[in-house]
Amino acid sequence: MSFSPQWEQVYREQSNISIWPWSDLVSYMHRYAKPFSSSTKVLEIGFGAGANIPFFLSIGVDYYGIEGSDSIAARVREQYPELKNRLKTGDFISQKHSDMYDLVIDRSSMTHNDTSAIKLGLKNLCAAMRPGAKYIGVDWFSVEHSGFGLGERIDEYTRANITEGQFAGVGNVHFSSKEHLIELFSEAGMAIVRLEHKQIVSAIPQTMHLFASWNLVAEKV
Repeated sequence: MSFSPQWEQVYREQSNISIWPWSDLVSYMHRYAKPFSSSTKVLEIGFGAGANIPFFLSIGVDYYGIEGSDSIAARVREQYPELKNRLKTGDFISQKHSDMYDLVIDRSSMTHNDTSAIKLGLKNLCAAMRPGAKYIGVDWFSVEHSGFGLGERIDEYTRANITEGQFAGVGNVHFSSKEHLIELFSEAGMAIVRLEHKQIVSAIPQTMHLFASWNLVAEKV
């Protein structure tokens, strides 16, 4: 299973709408993707409500995006008419790309698939990356995340039908360990060159919930 149809419902209900560029993504672009220019071809998978588009426009790269939800993609194309031919609706898991990219950007999109779909998606994306191109992934959920113990087990690393918290109603959620991530990217033809583990707990109010995710940079080998 690839694109979760639950996301179409989420966007139709106007929930989970992020409109500001993600700070971790901005930081990773400046720390690990420079130099970039107007000739740097960037593909964002799962662009959602277009939160990161203003950032990419501000730095002047050659930006493209693919999103699985028809409704949110149509809304973003209306918001950015100059990009209407570059913002496509489709399944980035099975999509075969005709263009070649210098950067693939993924803010918590690939991680909403099961293991077999992720393997296929990474392989197809790697085929569309130029030699030495980079894949920047932000917030790939960790097996340390409290949500890993919830919902229905799809495979060793994937859960679905979670009924509480941030993952309620969003379909598949994939959780990774360090070793699992290295294996996934290696099998696709990429090597992880930067991997950071992020953990957030609420001190006030104090809860037992732990948010844990991975940020990564991988290069096509």
